[in-house]
Amino acid sequence: MLSATYLADETPYGKRWIFQDVHSGGAAAIAGIEPGNILLNVGGLDIVPPEHPVFPMGKQTVVEFIDNHDDQRSAAVNVARPKGKKLQFIEPVLVEARQLGDGLGHLKVAMFPGMVGVVVANQISSAVEGLGKIDGLIIDLRGNTGGGIGALRIMSLLTPESIPVGFALDRRRSKANLEVDKLRFPRFSRIPATTKHLWLLGLKFAPAMMAKKPIVLETESLGPKSFHGRITLLVDRHTASAAEMIVAFARENKLATIMGEGTAGRLLFATSVKVGKGFRLALPTGAYWTWKGSILEGTPIEPDRIIGFDWRERRFGIDRQLDFAVECSRSLSSAKAS
Repeated sequence: MLSATYLADETPYGKRWIFQDVHSGGAAAIAGIEPGNILLNVGGLDIVPPEHPVFPMGKQTVVEFIDNHDDQRSAAVNVARPKGKKLQFIEPVLVEARQLGDGLGHLKVAMFPGMVGVVVANQISSAVEGLGKIDGLIIDLRGNTGGGIGALRIMSLLTPESIPVGFALDRRRSKANLEVDKLRFPRFSRIPATTKHLWLLGLKFAPAMMAKKPIVLETESLGPKSFHGRITLLVDRHTASAAEMIVAFARENKLATIMGEGTAGRLLFATSVKVGKGFRLALPTGAYWTWKGSILEGTPIEPDRIIGFDWRERRFGIDRQLDFAVECSRSLSSAKAS
């Protein structure tokens, strides 16, 4: 896992890949790569779009890039470390939070690892609590390529109520009576506080899973928050999967202002099988439906306010997307106060 994203554009070095999101503590960040860096070659091979760079798992790969001071540099990137039969990924810092002044908080979530997401959900709650009483909150999902049910904690922070979010539907299932059927689907409405309680979830939902019955995600009813009504979601072209579920939920229920770029439009449920030589083949088995009937796969979510990523500005340390979100969030807080 590189814990970084990139985009293609013309540069003084020809058409190249340019790093966009680089998550703190991830393999790319540890190697010294920053947003705006221009990738030249990987493992001694010149990489020109549309050819994508390849970073072999369990190996150290030397990359050459132009840093944000226009110097050519090389660095060794460790994408993963072998640990027995599994790969122990260099995981990025999952959750970062800071106060931006004037009662505004910034919460950045890199990904949602784990099927149930107990660890990341607890980190999210602790980070928000650590911000203290804030009047507005920017939730930064840029470069968040998704993961598991831990995303439900973010959705639950958007509203004090228990609201149905959506469900995965087997591709072979009839959709004729879906509006009626979905009211009878079992509901998952609480991420346990500790992994010790996961077995209880297994007992509760095993019958539905055995019968291949959809399970509805529902927000956790966490109660009122001081920042409700003044929430901004910051997204980009790499915001995908479970992170897009958050964006769709906020849009359908009018719980946040969405800013940045259109999302990836990538959300299918899949199963995977081993095919040899360390590779797995992922086969799509179901689509995600929002509670109001939208399917996200292949349909990027357009933000309320489009703010493009300018990699040239980013090379000078300017994060225009975040700056604009801060400005709009402060205006929103001021208007609410008056």
